[in-house]
Amino acid sequence: MGEQTGRTVGRPDVGRVLVVVPTYNEADNLAGIVDRVHRHAPGVDVLVADDNSPDGTGALADGLARVDPRVHVLHREGKAGLGAAYLAGFAWARRRGYDAVVEMDADGSHAPEDLPTLLDAARDADVVIGSRWQRGARVLNWPWRRLLLSRGGNWYARWALGVPVSDATGGYRVYRLRALDAVDLDRVCSRGYSFQVELSRLLHRAGARMVEVPITFAERERGSSKMSPWIVLEALWRITLWGLQDRRRGRRRPVAGRWP
Repeated sequence: MGEQTGRTVGRPDVGRVLVVVPTYNEADNLAGIVDRVHRHAPGVDVLVADDNSPDGTGALADGLARVDPRVHVLHREGKAGLGAAYLAGFAWARRRGYDAVVEMDADGSHAPEDLPTLLDAARDADVVIGSRWQRGARVLNWPWRRLLLSRGGNWYARWALGVPVSDATGGYRVYRLRALDAVDLDRVCSRGYSFQVELSRLLHRAGARMVEVPITFAERERGSSKMSPWIVLEALWRITLWGLQDRRRGRRRPVAGRWP
């Protein structure tokens, strides 16, 4: 449903662009996000990757796809994690000849208004990260504990893995498909929020050109967060393990620049 592929869409110097939006119980947010995406980037397509949401998000997505050929839906059997949803979305995009994929949360924390800036940066980059910690970025409505956790987690990832970005955990991204083809996605083991760090590490090691642009990040206003202490612990454990592996294998690259 909603899988028309005859349209010419995309952006100059980037090509056909697919925005992948994983969903689980996001019925209150989805229509608004899709509308904002197409108001600010009308040439892109949107793929809703729904993990069989019990609140009817999948059916809502089907309704959006019926009236707009730019909207597509990937129904998944159940809740399998953020990373699994994105990997399925990447594969969907590759089979249909897209040139770039965008990661975007459905909860409104990633402002579609920033999407044109990310796509502009993708003209000269393999990976564009919408950063919460670059100069000019804004983080709204986050308690100090979340701010401290994010800053500390990103510092640790940068130190442990040598990935030269300030927001390795950030989930608002543009990937060129050619860059993703340079890494073995079948071996990606993360399914939670450590997925973003793992891809940052693999792409950096593969020599991808990664750039960051500042974004406005806001805590969700509707629905419940999927973050949990177990997700945080999984990320810390995996980053530590990857850092030790890279040191043993001599694969850790020096960090370019300085911590902002």
